[in-house]
Amino acid sequence: MKRGKKNSDVGEPATNSDNRTGSSELEPMKPSLSSMKSMGLLLAVLMAASVMFSLSVVLRDPPSDDVIVKKTDAASRVLQLRFHQAIESDGGLSEKKEQPSDIFIPGFDKESCLSRHEASLYRKESPLKPSSYLDFRLRRYEDLHRQCGPFTSSYNLTLDKLKSGDRSEPDGGVLSGCKYVVLLNSNGELGNKMLSLASAFLYALLTNRVLLVEPGADLADLFCEPFPNTTWFLPSEFQLNEQSLLRDSGNKTFAYRHLVGDELFFCEESQVSLEETLVLIMRADGFFAPSLFLISSFEQELEKLFPEKETVFYFLGQYLFHPTNVVWGLITRYYSAYLAKADQRIGIRIEVSDTGNDRFQHLVEQILACGVRHELLPEVDKQRHHLPSSQVLNRKTKALFVSSSSSGYFESIRDVYWENPAVRGEIISVHKPSLKEYQKLQRNMEGMRAWTEIYLLSCSDVLVVTSSWSSLVDVAHGLGGLKPWVLNKAENGTAQDPYCMRARSMEPRSQTQQFHGCKN
Repeated sequence: MKRGKKNSDVGEPATNSDNRTGSSELEPMKPSLSSMKSMGLLLAVLMAASVMFSLSVVLRDPPSDDVIVKKTDAASRVLQLRFHQAIESDGGLSEKKEQPSDIFIPGFDKESCLSRHEASLYRKESPLKPSSYLDFRLRRYEDLHRQCGPFTSSYNLTLDKLKSGDRSEPDGGVLSGCKYVVLLNSNGELGNKMLSLASAFLYALLTNRVLLVEPGADLADLFCEPFPNTTWFLPSEFQLNEQSLLRDSGNKTFAYRHLVGDELFFCEESQVSLEETLVLIMRADGFFAPSLFLISSFEQELEKLFPEKETVFYFLGQYLFHPTNVVWGLITRYYSAYLAKADQRIGIRIEVSDTGNDRFQHLVEQILACGVRHELLPEVDKQRHHLPSSQVLNRKTKALFVSSSSSGYFESIRDVYWENPAVRGEIISVHKPSLKEYQKLQRNMEGMRAWTEIYLLSCSDVLVVTSSWSSLVDVAHGLGGLKPWVLNKAENGTAQDPYCMRARSMEPRSQTQQFHGCKN
């Protein structure tokens, strides 16, 4: 215990710096010898008791790491339970919980699919928020998929029923809660496959079916499993032969529909006839989700899921399509090396069928004119080679990411900004992935290259495209929540102002009207 210093001024009491004594004053009279002994004995007893108590605490067995982990896991489960209960009870989410990067994560191991947890680091925060009802339905779907998915008892019974050719009505037992939609793998471009997958999943969500996907040769290499603790890939035991499907389809056990050109599928009567079908097998090659809005029995549910109609692919795409760790490595290394430090990222997708020299040069000029006209790209000064420091008004950096099957467009745009200074002094860098960057990928190189470029384009702040009739472009701007600038078709090989127009919506195929035979 510290002793208080005596004050040098006469008559002023000395103070004790330890306020735990409850008093800051000392008696002026000296204590007697007996009282000092008593106080000393009492102090010794108190000190001994204090030491014994401290030793008992220190020597007591500490809680094991396992107990701590169990308590932490239990707390985590309670928090997740409260989170889901809040969604169901009040129908609302806090601003933080509404972030797609958060609400789509529960139940997954981080290391198995890094992109699911890190995607938000590569895009600016979006003002678009999913409805709490969409999150609730996705959680309910995940439960259904775990209950009815591959290798469960319900799935095995369904498979046995199909193999035996049993055409009887589905019974009211274990099969009653499990119906399926099987999407056959198309041979089209990756973009079309992704558009079909998102549409088929929405259909499964609306009809309370489990979506199973024929894996093909590439999907497992490109995408992480979207649903926790199960698979969406159709097992190999499920044999599919299109000729037999066409011949035997139409009973209550299974039905086959080829959606390309089948407008009647989107009629109310067709959906009623399919309602009790155990397994619906379909083939599609594009984004048919907008046509589902034209089916009257789906309208109310769709309005609750997507209060903003143009966000369908944005939210479903971010839920379903997470690059595998191999593809994610390609994406993040390229982004960090070339795009991350820029103040603005501008994606340019060039798709042309005419590669003549005249068309080539006109297209480059049109892209630049579109960008300058709408202040997406900086104007260059071709009269001077260098701007004095006093005239540099803007030192912002812009990174142009050019996606094209031809390297000539990239080189031409790069040379414009290399050989000429920007009028306002912006620092411009132009980039395009090289095929060399994919050479180490022996399997499915083409698919991984396409998925990498789609994802990098979706991370742009602005997107300029030469054509709106591209599934790759559809997926890129749909995932990124972007309304792209689309070049207008040049007349007589020469483009005139307006050089480009802003797309009406970020939704894929937003430029075309949906038709089918029942309702326009």
